[in-house]
Amino acid sequence: MLGSTRKLGILAALLSTLVVAACSSGSTSSAPGEPLVVYSGRSEELVGPLFTRFTEETGIPVSARYGDSAELAAQLIEEGDGTPAQVYFSQDAGALGAVAAEGLLAPLPEGTAATVPAQYQSTDGTWTGVTGRARVIAYDPEQVAPDEVPTTVLGLTDPRWRGQVAIAPTNASFQSFVTAMRRTEGDEATKAWLEGLVANDVQTYEKNGLILDAVDAGQVQLGLVNHYYWYEKAAEVGADAMRAKIAFTAPGDPGSLVNVAGVGITGPAAGNAQAAEFVAWLLTPEVQQWFVENTFEYPLVPAVATADGLPALESLSGPDVALADLADLPGTLDLLAEVGLL
Repeated sequence: MLGSTRKLGILAALLSTLVVAACSSGSTSSAPGEPLVVYSGRSEELVGPLFTRFTEETGIPVSARYGDSAELAAQLIEEGDGTPAQVYFSQDAGALGAVAAEGLLAPLPEGTAATVPAQYQSTDGTWTGVTGRARVIAYDPEQVAPDEVPTTVLGLTDPRWRGQVAIAPTNASFQSFVTAMRRTEGDEATKAWLEGLVANDVQTYEKNGLILDAVDAGQVQLGLVNHYYWYEKAAEVGADAMRAKIAFTAPGDPGSLVNVAGVGITGPAAGNAQAAEFVAWLLTPEVQQWFVENTFEYPLVPAVATADGLPALESLSGPDVALADLADLPGTLDLLAEVGLL
């Protein structure tokens, strides 16, 4: 059997749609004025303006390599101590955990993430959540009444939903959700559920946003997405102009996972002042507010209020699994490939 590092590299290579920006190589101990090298699993469209703001406020230039979080995790593992990356900014906790499990993240400077609740950090102090997001079911109310929306994702394999459920199996948030299901339901039950989706003619999309668009257009009746996609689109076109709605699954259901986008400093960049400043900057109230206003994600600094209309973060009750336990991304990628979803 392939080792976890090799398996992650091979399976992540299946997601070969990665488009990366140019990234400088060299020492990870950058001198003042040299670029801070960030591997970002968050898109350039989303966080590029934020990186520009960081440079404007601190004078530290950022050289970013953008891509899928799982692919960048695989790249970090392959590069090992020779990576040019100084910071890994991941779309989800699972990919961060996979890199940390290989011993490739340095402990964050003491006190950096002191304001972030413990459940949104690693247990070994190597990464911290920056923003939170909840998994929800998007649905078309013209085809599905609100009380007909499944209260558990396990119900999505019902023959009633044949050809009417959309997922994004290459998306990091979906992969972490599957990892959480493996932890709570077990590998065999999770595999059976995934096989049930495939047998039920599940519709696959590359991104959450495309799923929401499909539901909004009545092309599918249900879709698994992160909550903020609905709020972003509502802010863009107006909630009254949207056909799609979203529903939270029952407390404790795997579909109610609250995940994080998070950040860690690579091992070779331990002690790098610019990397430490970047991580601390992401957790300032001003930057947390930027995420609230621009992405509608949950701020993880308690002093910052959530976006209007969102249920309070503390009111969301996900499955009984710690984000730090989502590190087995290789096993999840292996399972998704085995059932034909990758």
